[in-house]
Amino acid sequence: MSPRTAVEHGALRAAMAAPERLRRLLAGAPVVIDGQTLAGDIQVLLRLQAIARPRQEDVPVPVMRARMVGETATVGGRQRIGEVRDLSVAGRPARHYLPSTPAPAGPGPLLVYFHGGGWIEGGLDTHDAPCRLLAERSGVPVLALTYRLGPEHPFPAAHDDADEGFRWVVDHAVELGADPGRIAVGGDSAGANLATSVSLAAARDGVPVAWQMLVYPCTDAERDTRSLHLFGDGFYLTREFMDRANKCYLPRPEDLRDPRASMIHADIPSGLAPAYVATAGFDPLRDEGEAYARKLEDAGVKVELERFSDLIHGFFNIVGVGSTARAAVERIADRLRAAVA
Repeated sequence: MSPRTAVEHGALRAAMAAPERLRRLLAGAPVVIDGQTLAGDIQVLLRLQAIARPRQEDVPVPVMRARMVGETATVGGRQRIGEVRDLSVAGRPARHYLPSTPAPAGPGPLLVYFHGGGWIEGGLDTHDAPCRLLAERSGVPVLALTYRLGPEHPFPAAHDDADEGFRWVVDHAVELGADPGRIAVGGDSAGANLATSVSLAAARDGVPVAWQMLVYPCTDAERDTRSLHLFGDGFYLTREFMDRANKCYLPRPEDLRDPRASMIHADIPSGLAPAYVATAGFDPLRDEGEAYARKLEDAGVKVELERFSDLIHGFFNIVGVGSTARAAVERIADRLRAAVA
């Protein structure tokens, strides 16, 4: 963490941890939409972001990527972990997070994780903090994989990389200390979309997947939902960003309905792994994530759907400031432990 980022993190942490009365002065009146009340610490974060560093969706993609690294470091903070190992998986950079808790003898569980960022930004550094927290809290090692990004590498590059990476992990499970029958797959946002696609393909091909951890997944690239209309501006993830991400990664009209990118249109194969789907109340992706959970349930897949009604898209990264988002990520880590550990 750079000195500037450390200062920003400290100031933001103090503001979000301020007494309720002071937080209300900073944030303004409570935000109540669709019967949900936005968490006070998240409202402070959005207000300070709008003042200090408003999001600009029209900046060059390299600038956008660099800003995401800085923003996630500010809200993620320094999270403890037993050990971190950088390695290569299927020829791409990866990061292996090993919790402090001593692992039992023999192969154990593993979560293969794909980062979010609309398939055009994000990487190992932007999601380092939540991966550390997931592993340390759950006691389950986390292996974060990377993939090619658009617009340099349009669809299906990221999906192909994710599938290849996951299957490499299954084939090399013993080297990673993992039991092939206890490998889960997960991600957030676009990363959850990739995890979903990987799980569907694995079920069709008879490749084992123990569990799916899908945090506010993108499941319908043609989205026209109530949550998009309610929360498409002012709650971090914007309609403008999503439109740009689609144009960069899904440039052809037919890509938008491809079941690998929009799994709301996919046929659900038999043997699909149980899924945990987490959504955020103030997220434009809320309704499509919940629609996919219902689709899985209708197909006979075991599904747990949990809505964090007071949170926004991106809460998964906000583990170093405030308390509401971190508590949600800890809850997700507990579900991971219960599922595979």
